[in-house]
Amino acid sequence: MDQLDELCVNTLRFLAVDAVEAANAGHPGLPLGAAPIAHVIWDRFLRHNPANPKWFNRDRFLLSAGHGSALLYALLHTHGYDLPIEEVKNFRQWDSKTPGHPEYGHTPGVEATTGPLGQGFAMGVGMAIAEQYLAELLNRDGFSLVDHYVYAIVSDGDLMEGISYEAASLAGFLKLGKLIYLYDDNDISIDGSTDITFTEDVAKRFEAAGWHIQNVADANDLRALEAAIKNAQAETGKPSLIIVCSHIGYGSPKQDTAEVHGAPLGAEAAKATKEKLGWPLEPAFHVPGEVKDHYDGRKQQAAQCQKEWEGIFAAYKEKYPGLAKQFEQMVAGKLAEGWDAGLPTFSSGDKPAATRSVSGKVMNALAKTVPGLIGGSADLASSNKTRLNDFGDFGLDNGEPRNINFGTREHSMGAIVNGMALHGGLIPYAATFLIFADYVRPAIRLAALMQTHSLFVFTHDSIGLGEDGPTHQPVEHLASLRAIPGLTVLRPADANETVAAWRVALEHNGPVLMALSRQNLPVLDLPPDQALDCVRKGAYVLEEAEGG
Repeated sequence: MDQLDELCVNTLRFLAVDAVEAANAGHPGLPLGAAPIAHVIWDRFLRHNPANPKWFNRDRFLLSAGHGSALLYALLHTHGYDLPIEEVKNFRQWDSKTPGHPEYGHTPGVEATTGPLGQGFAMGVGMAIAEQYLAELLNRDGFSLVDHYVYAIVSDGDLMEGISYEAASLAGFLKLGKLIYLYDDNDISIDGSTDITFTEDVAKRFEAAGWHIQNVADANDLRALEAAIKNAQAETGKPSLIIVCSHIGYGSPKQDTAEVHGAPLGAEAAKATKEKLGWPLEPAFHVPGEVKDHYDGRKQQAAQCQKEWEGIFAAYKEKYPGLAKQFEQMVAGKLAEGWDAGLPTFSSGDKPAATRSVSGKVMNALAKTVPGLIGGSADLASSNKTRLNDFGDFGLDNGEPRNINFGTREHSMGAIVNGMALHGGLIPYAATFLIFADYVRPAIRLAALMQTHSLFVFTHDSIGLGEDGPTHQPVEHLASLRAIPGLTVLRPADANETVAAWRVALEHNGPVLMALSRQNLPVLDLPPDQALDCVRKGAYVLEEAEGG
């Protein structure tokens, strides 16, 4: 590694180390080992604009191993995001922008809330799905309006979690060629060497799932890392996993031990690490002038990326004004005028209907006017009534393939939908039986924390499910889901309430979960035009009791 690269990598390492030392809490091991990986991604490849973190065609970068957040904050600070050094110094402190695990919407440049291992892995898959769908929907010859990569650093712990198995399997099947993950393979977890629990051949597992696999023998070999990422970009028909052998706590007296995973180095070990890697002991939080100048230059290049894209969009807008308007509405999360004009209405004289069936009719009406409505079921689309009949299957059909066959992968389905929502431009939904909310719950909770516009369409509500027995009868689920702060739970009692619930769900800015029945329910004596206002209130008087 040349002198400037070494200065940049060590700047990232020691901003993280100093932050952890100042907080007397945190995870220094990953930043020390994985800083070269992060530097190569951000310095050589990442197309972004720190002056506008929400530029739509930016590459997405996820630190799925969210416990290494100090590394991400070092990256954001040095690359010019609105994260001053005072915030890095306030790492893990109350009301700082540098919490112990990255939080979406709290820190500029953080693409997703990560920390629960495997969630970031799956959300990245969702972002890649969103990129591919929007590219197919909106790009035209000569106009690559949506064209970016999704990068992530994933860890041993990420790959142990079952959610990563599910998400990797689906990503391979869908041939998500814009997905590039770098696996920080350091053989250490909290309880010690991974040899005590995790000895499988990761490369063979991912190869079997349809991924492009490469190995980099030394995380400090920047040329090898750069070459591997270029190879991954060239492989357009498969997601890529680059397995990078690293040393947790690199350069410290605690290198390659569990002791450096989740605790500060301590003053003596921190000093020894700086001395070994040739870093000044003082001042803390040191950013050399050469590094600052280098990253300032990168910041100008980053702004140029957006400027070039804006030129493409201006020409696109002139040639395809209708598509450009649709793109702008989708990115802004706005619904087109008249989006709800074709929704069905019902009267008390109509036959009783299951709310899952009504929901299916509503979804198919909405799909014609809401181009961002996309999603699917965990192998239950016919039961959930969530198939969009006029559209194809994502990964299998051309045109507007809006039905995602998630397979029996509930947990990753929820996280993938969150990733699609985080990407922007879409209103994604996930569907299964209400009882299997148990399998999706960690992703639902993250949706609530991030306030993503993720929709959860859960059918077969209540003990009314009957003959399937207690394993499939949700009893405690509504109460536990309603206890999640930030999650809107709607349980429509009839057909008109179901229509109103969907209208609320599309207009709402956060996650919405609908609990829908399998059994037929009578249509209440409530005019359809009043149902929306009533549902928005959450509860209302249908009929006064005798005597008031």
